Amino acid sequence: MKLRLPNTFVLLFALLALIAAATWLVPGGQYDTVMVNGKKVIDPDSFRHVPANPQGFVALLTAPIKGFVEAGLIIGFVLLVGGAFNVLHKTEAIDAMIKSVAKAHSRSKLVRVGLIPLFVTLFSIGGATFGMAEEAIPFVLIFIPLALALRYDSVVGVAIPFVGSQIGFATAFLNPFNVGIAQQIAGVPMFSGIGFRFVCWLVFTAVTIAFLMVYAARVKADPTRSYTFELDEEKRKTLDLSAFERFAGMTLTHKLVLWLFAATLGGMIVGVVKYEWYIHEIAALFLVMAIAVGLVARLKADDWVAAFVAGAKDMVSTALVIALAKATVVLLRDGHIIDTMLHNLAPWVESSSAMFSAQKMFVIQTVINFFIHSGTGQAALTMPIMAPLADLVGVTRQLAILAFQFGELSTPIIPTSGITVGVLALAGIPYTTWVRAMLKMQLAYLVIALILLGVGAQIGW
Repeated sequence: MKLRLPNTFVLLFALLALIAAATWLVPGGQYDTVMVNGKKVIDPDSFRHVPANPQGFVALLTAPIKGFVEAGLIIGFVLLVGGAFNVLHKTEAIDAMIKSVAKAHSRSKLVRVGLIPLFVTLFSIGGATFGMAEEAIPFVLIFIPLALALRYDSVVGVAIPFVGSQIGFATAFLNPFNVGIAQQIAGVPMFSGIGFRFVCWLVFTAVTIAFLMVYAARVKADPTRSYTFELDEEKRKTLDLSAFERFAGMTLTHKLVLWLFAATLGGMIVGVVKYEWYIHEIAALFLVMAIAVGLVARLKADDWVAAFVAGAKDMVSTALVIALAKATVVLLRDGHIIDTMLHNLAPWVESSSAMFSAQKMFVIQTVINFFIHSGTGQAALTMPIMAPLADLVGVTRQLAILAFQFGELSTPIIPTSGITVGVLALAGIPYTTWVRAMLKMQLAYLVIALILLGVGAQIGW
């Protein structure tokens, strides 16, 4: 089963058209703002109607370029980071590390026990720090043969890189593509609140590891209990482990590149927490990493530039999504209806406690994720509404951002996600089979998300 919806760009432009039409129908409105602890927040009792400013055809067509201008800093940051990480990928250091651990599996009991926890954690760190998402797709081709060779199944082979990276992305503590953008839009310090976010990431990663280890052990003991037993029997007939057997081990260059990457992540954490680094400093840090990695790997200047440009090019679609999402805010603001929408949405989210309000936000974001599953796009599209809405219903903006993040927990099973559909096609796993395999884990994610949002509300985070 594959549910096809228009792609993100069509959906966003259709939304632009709907917003432009709405400015002719929805009354104008405005809240006053007040300064609280040095931050500008909405005064919930100050709403009043003001003359509307309907947006016509010309305004609709000029909104995207205005969105580019207003989101220029974020777009530039995304392009630079994309380029830097493609230079890292060009060195093949991450691939070498995976093959090295896989090869050690047969020699070490410790590696056999720790293989799933190690790799799920590494992919989750990738999602939580540099926004690993589509980049996990090629690793499916490595982990399915590995999982089958270890007497697991294709579900385990797909889940390690795919679910690992997606859960890291959804519960990220340093991801510039969802946390960074959402916090920048919400007007809170970039990467602030890292302590509680790290706890959330740790909990979800541990739960993912536990589910996969229990399932893998069950399949190893009785292969017929695998959701993909018949499919894997066919795959095993043509299984080729030569890539692992031929692997000679990590080179000194690979090790140095990985240490540089680790140092970059450590430097970013220190810079953000201790020195309050913002987009400019973080972008510069990743640029330094790309240069250092290129020098260590002895990449030729032309190869380095080609890799950097290719990485930035891969981020162009993300940049366009940010611009279009920002354009929706431009139309809402210029049409004077954004505060009217907030005023009418507040009663739906407002509750007897901040905990329930935050949980309702999470449900709304989960629904939105079904239609627009770009973390960057969702941040740019929903945070201009959700951040001030949080002020109205007594939820902190940090918690509103966390609710937005948790909305992406459903990405591994939604049929409208290009990443999900692409991974399953590559793995040869039917969509319904995959959903059955993931259902219990997804229900656990739902319950844990509600609990953690409740905890966040109770401690006033």
